[in-house]
Amino acid sequence: MTELIVSSLSIYPVKSCREVAQNSSYVESFGLRNDRRWMVVDEHGVMLTQRKISKMCLIQPELTASGLILNSSTMNSLPINIPIHNKKCSVKVWTDQCQAFDAGDEAATWLSHILEKKCRLVYFPEDEIRQVDLAYANKGDKTAFSDGFPLLIISQGSLDDLNQRLSSPISMNRFRPNIVIDGCEPFAEDGWKKIRIGEITFRIVKPCSRCVIPSINIETAEREEEPIKTLLSYRKHDKKIFFGQNVIAESNGKIDVGMSIDILE
Repeated sequence: MTELIVSSLSIYPVKSCREVAQNSSYVESFGLRNDRRWMVVDEHGVMLTQRKISKMCLIQPELTASGLILNSSTMNSLPINIPIHNKKCSVKVWTDQCQAFDAGDEAATWLSHILEKKCRLVYFPEDEIRQVDLAYANKGDKTAFSDGFPLLIISQGSLDDLNQRLSSPISMNRFRPNIVIDGCEPFAEDGWKKIRIGEITFRIVKPCSRCVIPSINIETAEREEEPIKTLLSYRKHDKKIFFGQNVIAESNGKIDVGMSIDILE
């Protein structure tokens, strides 16, 4: 049997902006450390994502000791400190109402210029609790600004299978996983219930239903037919497309690229 390993780790510090690859990462209560702790919101505090503003995929966050730097090809880079001393505001992620720290006017102006829409940047506080859907999670399982679950895994075999069906292969980062697993058959992750990486056990709790975001070319921000068109032909169930699995960690700890993975259930 081929050994299962972690082939890549990624975080997305600002929801719907570009990824930051990691060689190692700490699994914490919100998921991987620094993952989706920042979010862009409109004037009413409602989340903004690539679903409506595809050019968000062109903004590259860069982590720093005190916060992050926002990078764009059309603007000077902007360093931002974690705004823990700023006032809190009410923001909305889907139907969830949360309290968040506003990152200030300079960040708001920078983002509003690039996205051509009045918006603000907010940060998810350490003491805020956003409960994961209890239909799939335990009480106390939480997440920050992710769509609904703290972690997403996809196997490399699943992407390879998809790319064999496409005229032009696409990269894994279109699907925005946190953990990519290599060494298994395509969509093997669909049948897993529990896995262990290092000392951490992860519960696989729900298939990930896909929206339009994987069809956005992350180099140009243009929407394309693929891969949604092809996925509809073989990954559709109950009128939704599924690709990848939502996951919850049962404890905290460090994981590294190259670590082996045990299938527990």
